[in-house]
Amino acid sequence: MKIRFQKLLEMWFRTQPRRACPATLALCLRFLMHGTAAAVMDACLSSEQRSQHLQEAPCTPDGCSTPEGAPREEDTGGPPGGSNKIEPSLHSLQQFVPTDYESYTQEHYLFAGTKIVIQESIESYGAVVWPGATALCQYLEEHSEELNLQDAKILEIGAGPGLVSIVASILGAQVTATDLPDVLGNLQYNLLKNTLKRTAHLPEVRELVWGESLEQRFPRSSFHYDYVLASDVVYHHYFLDKLLATMAHLCQPGTVLLWANKFRFSTDYEFLDKFKQVFDTTLLAEFPEASVKIFQGILKWD
Repeated sequence: MKIRFQKLLEMWFRTQPRRACPATLALCLRFLMHGTAAAVMDACLSSEQRSQHLQEAPCTPDGCSTPEGAPREEDTGGPPGGSNKIEPSLHSLQQFVPTDYESYTQEHYLFAGTKIVIQESIESYGAVVWPGATALCQYLEEHSEELNLQDAKILEIGAGPGLVSIVASILGAQVTATDLPDVLGNLQYNLLKNTLKRTAHLPEVRELVWGESLEQRFPRSSFHYDYVLASDVVYHHYFLDKLLATMAHLCQPGTVLLWANKFRFSTDYEFLDKFKQVFDTTLLAEFPEASVKIFQGILKWD
């Protein structure tokens, strides 16, 4: 507990232009003792930001920089299943090395009748399951037949620790999970641990930097997705225009974008206004207790 709280405070001070007030720190401690990693970070980061107009963004979507290396075996249980238990054909898929965070937690979820264990760390935004992800998983589970996810080709933007991609895979989809380089090792670990020999299609992990080399890495002539998924990719950062351009690039005629987000700041609603200019937008579901909305977007074509 002491180590997790120290790490939370380190991230908090990295993201704040001013000193945190004692009341805010007390709030962090209360959530740390009683809440999930996402609740802790969300409460601590947003409580101060709601009362200030920030002049600088928090860490980039991949989180704060940390030394690279394999997770400690005592923290994570080692590679999924151990190297002697993984089929030889899967070794080629293990191309990303997890970041060596000092503290990991194992969070448990239940979707589609399946127990899912996610390795999380409060040391990175990209290693925590946020409220939009659980809401989107619930929506996919409840509407799997309507969405016709069996064998559907899906790409997730900003997959983080991978919960949404795992649930989509369990529901029968062919999933490509993407994120920034820093979090791909942990993402890959969680995907393999929860989908190996449990799903019809093993998810693929790919690097995707919003707005960069999109046609080279995901050419429209070669890549077509039935669904593009995104959850809690909109928050207080400087990459919203690049995110919107990436969403548009990945959508072609017939592609449905499902975007779930917890709305925290005015900039979130400003992004929604821009989103509606690019996509025909439908509000699919709301989760008022978590301030999460789920939208469907169909790219507008001239």
